[in-house]
Amino acid sequence: MWSKWTNAPSQGWTSEDIGDTEFPFSWELVDGVIAPVPLNDWWHDRVRDSLAAAVRPHLVWPLSAIGPTTLAFDSHNWVRPDMTVYDASGFDVRTADTLPLRSVLLTVEVLVPATRSTDRFRKPAQYAAAGVPSYWRVERGDDDVPVVHEFRLDREQGVYLPVAVHEGSLRTELPFPVEIDLKRLVKR
Repeated sequence: MWSKWTNAPSQGWTSEDIGDTEFPFSWELVDGVIAPVPLNDWWHDRVRDSLAAAVRPHLVWPLSAIGPTTLAFDSHNWVRPDMTVYDASGFDVRTADTLPLRSVLLTVEVLVPATRSTDRFRKPAQYAAAGVPSYWRVERGDDDVPVVHEFRLDREQGVYLPVAVHEGSLRTELPFPVEIDLKRLVKR
């Protein structure tokens, strides 16, 4: 059934073409091509879920955090960041198919070998082009302790600039004040 989707037409698939199609795998739409998202390992899922749980107590309404959710850049490009922090005012998250890009304050990608170039280059470029103010790339450090690479959008250049590399502890003020013991994300 889904095999008809494996070869995109020359103009690429659009979100309208796909509609409510159910695929037997997680996917993203990249320049009109349906791209399967690789299976994640224990470390990735543990860090993603623990980081989201650690961030939530630091958020004040209308800020909220969600695990993988779809961001639609245009009809040919839909991606699923590992975590997104957004401003929930002005729309009903229960009925929205995707988060409005204007509401997204931070995207987070937890890097695994199969997504290394996507999480370091393609996705940050898309997030920056969409105007997302902050991006965190989380990599596996010594003893499995996450290392968070923090980036902020330079609106004039339209790219992310590195702010800090957090090892042991994540402490930052933007896009919201937060302090997290990174060791606890995998040692609980």
